[in-house]
Amino acid sequence: MQDLDRLVYGFGDTPHGRIIVARSDAGIRAVLFGEDDAPLVEDLHGRFPTADLVPAGMGMDRAIAQLVRVMQGEAAASELVLDLQGTPFQQSVWAALREIPAGDTASYVDVARAIGKPCAVRAVAAACAANPVAVIVPCHRVVRSDGGLSGYRWGAARKRALLAWETAA
Repeated sequence: MQDLDRLVYGFGDTPHGRIIVARSDAGIRAVLFGEDDAPLVEDLHGRFPTADLVPAGMGMDRAIAQLVRVMQGEAAASELVLDLQGTPFQQSVWAALREIPAGDTASYVDVARAIGKPCAVRAVAAACAANPVAVIVPCHRVVRSDGGLSGYRWGAARKRALLAWETAA
């Protein structure tokens, strides 16, 4: 459960759909995909139920533009200041995901081995599902052991499109 804090949020359009970006004073806390603004705010509230959510209006334009540049391969994700909130296990999974190069994939088993927990495959999948920052922590690059696409919080079609786009870039 998050401590009560203030998250400022705004919306943007990316090559892969509508997003909501939320940041705390420390950095970006969430990047979520959706189709419409109202469900995006509901998703944000569901992830951070005790946070004071404040619409930023144009105050998020620069952060969203920077995020879009990262998504388009024009800037490095390391340029973004993140404020990821998660358990130590989730943090280790998310760090391992950031090591998967664009255009590559890894299996849940590969990620479990990379963090030194080879039997924690289901827990790795759960940490991927809990990822609050789409694309920045690239959980879309994790696939089944047979190379097939598995679930993705924002839909298999979006996962397929992200992977195809990264491979083509």
